[in-house]
Amino acid sequence: MSQAQIIGAGLLVGLFLIVPAVKVIWQYERGLVFRFGKLRRERQPGLNFIIPYIDRMIKVDMRIETMVVEPQEVITRDNVTVEVDAVVYFRVVNASDAIVKVKDYAKATGQFALTTLRSVLGQSDLDELLSHRDRINERLREIIDDHTEPWGVEAGIVEVKDVLLPEILQRSMARQAEAEREKRAKIIHAEGEKMASSSLVEAADKLAQSPGSMQLRYLQTLVEVASEQNATILPIPMDFVREFARSLNGG
Repeated sequence: MSQAQIIGAGLLVGLFLIVPAVKVIWQYERGLVFRFGKLRRERQPGLNFIIPYIDRMIKVDMRIETMVVEPQEVITRDNVTVEVDAVVYFRVVNASDAIVKVKDYAKATGQFALTTLRSVLGQSDLDELLSHRDRINERLREIIDDHTEPWGVEAGIVEVKDVLLPEILQRSMARQAEAEREKRAKIIHAEGEKMASSSLVEAADKLAQSPGSMQLRYLQTLVEVASEQNATILPIPMDFVREFARSLNGG
């Protein structure tokens, strides 16, 4: 074997040994080194070296992951069937636990989120689901986070996205909302009439105490009526009106 062949063989052996030994871990990753199947250590981001064909490195992504829980039919506590979907934001906080203690942490987290969604919504009323969704979201997050903590997974945010109601219930709620709007409109109108009547009584009392003001108001009303009707109206003296009213009352 020539010297060139020896050098070439040496280079091939070197590449065969060196290339598998070099591992690059990105900033958002952690590397777990297993030697003969036993976890040795957790490697930090950067350039790392392992013993080729003896050590094995598994990289774990530490970034926040988004998981969509597919729409599920849920029966609420007041026996209303709704279709609900949700989204879960989670991340690995302990790479060793996420690999060693659970086979597939993402799948396990998703399945537990699904069962938790059904359980929590089944214990909630429809009004709570529609009006206090933030409470349900927080309850879901706490339950999922407590269960996934031993896996090295943290549930940061859990959000119920859409709540689809049966068509019959939607029409019923629409009629109820319309009735509520009509009720509020009638109440506002009645309150306005009450305030207007009180103002009229107060104005009448003040005008009765001042005959001059009554006369001026009378003349102003005549002017307004004449301008609206585009006609000429002759004013009648207030004294004559009062005497005529007194005679009608038997005075």
